[in-house]
Amino acid sequence: MADNKLRFAPSPTGDLHIGNARTLILNYVYSKSILGDLILRIDDTDQERSEEKYYRSIIKDIEWLKISPSAIERQSSKTEKYTEIRDYLIKEGHLYPCYETDEELNRLRKVSLSSGLPPIYDRASLKLTKDEIKDYEANGIKPYWRFKLDRKNITWNDLIRGEQSIACDSFSDPVLIRADGTFLYTLPSVVDDIDMGITHVLRGEDHVSNTATQIQLFKILGSNIPNFGHHSLMVQKDGSRMSKRIGSMSLKDIRDRGIEPMTLINYCARIGTSDAIEAFQSIGELVDDYSLTKISRSPARFSFDELMGLNKKIIQNISFQAQESRLADLGIDGNDAEMFWDTVKTNINTVNEAQKWWNLISNDKININVGEINRDFLKIAQESLPNIPWDNKTWSIWTEEISQKTGLKGRELFLPLRIALTGENSGPELATFILLLGRELVLKRLSILE
Repeated sequence: MADNKLRFAPSPTGDLHIGNARTLILNYVYSKSILGDLILRIDDTDQERSEEKYYRSIIKDIEWLKISPSAIERQSSKTEKYTEIRDYLIKEGHLYPCYETDEELNRLRKVSLSSGLPPIYDRASLKLTKDEIKDYEANGIKPYWRFKLDRKNITWNDLIRGEQSIACDSFSDPVLIRADGTFLYTLPSVVDDIDMGITHVLRGEDHVSNTATQIQLFKILGSNIPNFGHHSLMVQKDGSRMSKRIGSMSLKDIRDRGIEPMTLINYCARIGTSDAIEAFQSIGELVDDYSLTKISRSPARFSFDELMGLNKKIIQNISFQAQESRLADLGIDGNDAEMFWDTVKTNINTVNEAQKWWNLISNDKININVGEINRDFLKIAQESLPNIPWDNKTWSIWTEEISQKTGLKGRELFLPLRIALTGENSGPELATFILLLGRELVLKRLSILE
């Protein structure tokens, strides 16, 4: 195992969305840059909302990205360990029981706010007498448990944000255990980080205040404190928040729309940084000169159009050999498959779009708007078509002869030919595409108005 260890810790309560993917990818790329391991930790202590289908979805998303965690851990299998630490913290006076209802806490918050005071829990439960506690228990009221903060400033050198200081007297003692005995995020996270030997924690800036609490827990449990880094959050293009609960774009959506894994990795690793987003073909290229300090404090605005534009650049540099089996699954195979791929890949946004162009060279008939083509022009094109064998000079010989006979040049010459041969106004380079079509099929297409 590597000396440096990071973890990605999703909850299986919904599909991963693009914001989650960015956290995963930042952890992955950074782990590579420091020769570390990346562990997948499934935070499934929320038994009501955690579902096995979402666990399987997370695994599928990570496999699609070709990210291989060094280990997979599930918090639901570690309840005994969390209980052991809970009992120790209670014994040492770091956890204390509370009995207020949600309604009572809301009322206390309103009173504090109306008095111009911050809505900080007043630790009233610490003043309960033994008899008062017995009364609660006799009435079947079970306590939830708060962590008694040391109300001082906690500082750390954040890997992204620099020197950070959190005043622990500025917020309430956090609840670590629910009244039903289940654990909230904070305690299991610290216990797991200790057990797994996590050295670096990269996560969203919405966890900054959690970090102060967790640092106190690390110290109480006698553990080394990981290096923390908190990246800016990704927001939608209009500035609204990303959330799997409101249906923001999931990795499944992105995958189904034809985005390549390397496209998403490049995008998420560079968006919101001082580096330009580039179409790297490998992780090794991306890792070179990688630094967390280049991540901006401003939110990273996600644009699917930008993502698709990057995808097109990625595809342009993918070799046929790298896509051969995938193209075969689309029915694109045989002697012409490599030449076909090299011809169309510069004119498609996704690999699946290649199938459309393959169908154009495989089918005799295509849909053409005949109103866009002059009958006399097509007749001249037929008469001028060179005999076989054809080579890479055929197109220029053919179009030069048509031009001499019609006086047409440029777009006026090429567009009618493209429409007649493909039914499209734009597409792959015709000089190569006609070699894929062959003379017989070209003649059939030119005879459309006969």
